[in-house]
Amino acid sequence: MAEPVDEPSREPSSPRDRLKGLTGALPVVPDDWRLAAGSVVLGLAVAAGAVFAAGPWDSGQRTAEREWAADRAPVGDAAHRTPAAGPPAPEPAPSAAAVLTALRAGGAAPAAAAGLARSLDPLLKAPALGTRTTAVVVDTATGKQLYGRSAGTPMTPASTVKIATAVAALSALGPDHRIATTVRGAGDLRTVTLVGGGDPTLDEQALRGLAAATAASLREAGADRRGPVTVAYDVTRYSGPGHHPIGPNDNIAPMTALMVDEARLDDSDKGPAPRSSDPAGDAARRFAGLLTDAGVKTTADPRRQKAAAGARTLATHRSAPLSALVERMLTNSDNDIAEALARQTALAAGRPGSFDGAEKAVAAQLGKAGLPIAGARFADGSGLDRGDRVSAGLLAALLARAADPAHPELRSVLTGLPVAGFSGTLGGRYAATSDAAGLVRAKTGTLTGVNALAGTVVSEDGRLLSFAFLTSGTTAPGAAEAALDDLAGALVPRTR
Repeated sequence: MAEPVDEPSREPSSPRDRLKGLTGALPVVPDDWRLAAGSVVLGLAVAAGAVFAAGPWDSGQRTAEREWAADRAPVGDAAHRTPAAGPPAPEPAPSAAAVLTALRAGGAAPAAAAGLARSLDPLLKAPALGTRTTAVVVDTATGKQLYGRSAGTPMTPASTVKIATAVAALSALGPDHRIATTVRGAGDLRTVTLVGGGDPTLDEQALRGLAAATAASLREAGADRRGPVTVAYDVTRYSGPGHHPIGPNDNIAPMTALMVDEARLDDSDKGPAPRSSDPAGDAARRFAGLLTDAGVKTTADPRRQKAAAGARTLATHRSAPLSALVERMLTNSDNDIAEALARQTALAAGRPGSFDGAEKAVAAQLGKAGLPIAGARFADGSGLDRGDRVSAGLLAALLARAADPAHPELRSVLTGLPVAGFSGTLGGRYAATSDAAGLVRAKTGTLTGVNALAGTVVSEDGRLLSFAFLTSGTTAPGAAEAALDDLAGALVPRTR
């Protein structure tokens, strides 16, 4: 039986539909409110600059978030609403000065930390959070810890460890890196070998493209006139156990460098699904069939063998950029992509593409970046392994580094975080009327008895905060998630 883990909604994310009915027409502003309105506009413009600095707003989901934020902001405080009739001359809008102050480089006011303690301390006492809870809130601009409870204590992070996997992979390879799947032909081209590069997102269309390109290369060399070709497949880029330590499981495919559509046996593209027991063999057989469709005769079933030394490349498919893979991994809590990225980090460091190689490579990469990895262990890249150990402080530090303008290569770590009430594993959490909906961005973590949440939120004074809450000993997953959501929601400015 599959252990409970993060499971995204299977419904397509449609942020624009969720926005319907949440906003109305703006009130008519009398002449004697123009000065106040001007202050509000200035404050909102600067605040918008701060939000844009936190991550790109390129299309779809992020456009919807931006529009919703713009619609909500003017009516968020009573001092900014236009009274029904006859208001006296108003005081200057109070939020404008606060936003401008928040964008300065100085440290957070001591009152902010005290306010967090008043908000979070009672919530951390919720019985639903289990027998042990750690917490931290950090100002990403300064790196200053504003709140902490056992922040340096290593805990089982579940899927929040994917944040570490993402930062390590992006740091080692860069956001534009693409994973290559190739077809190679040796000697007289009587054998063509499909070489897995470790791309779990390889799909039928990509495989068809590889077959078509291979057929074209064979025709160009005249090899198609010499009789049937033998198809082989090479999975030597990965080594070590063929399964994750949890064993065959709907939450993750077998460990192999060659698979199609994450070895799913249904038409899903996220969440648990039945998996093939032989993903590489299945991919090779599908490729051989597509090669036949492209006019190349093949011999018997493909055989597993390493591509010959000196074999020439006949065709290449490259995955989406690493930044896009990171976003997909974080939004959907995709275990297959997570394990692939951990192995890509290992291979980039000259280590084996195995669990052991990935563990050492991820730790080394994060340590080289000066992140607080004392006591951390990265037994896998996905968080399915209960041997993983990560502190709340490390998770918040990883997110703060991703927010650092000096590290634009890490930006997809922030933009890939699920959005409360909108996308991924947070799509079904937080009501549409909640102040936190659309404003909390966080990676979830779920194993039996373990629940976690780590992400970002913009504070009332315009600061981007990173936070992490890790629990163990929980007995009711739904109640634990609700308690974690309350903790993250307490960081969001009140609008009601």
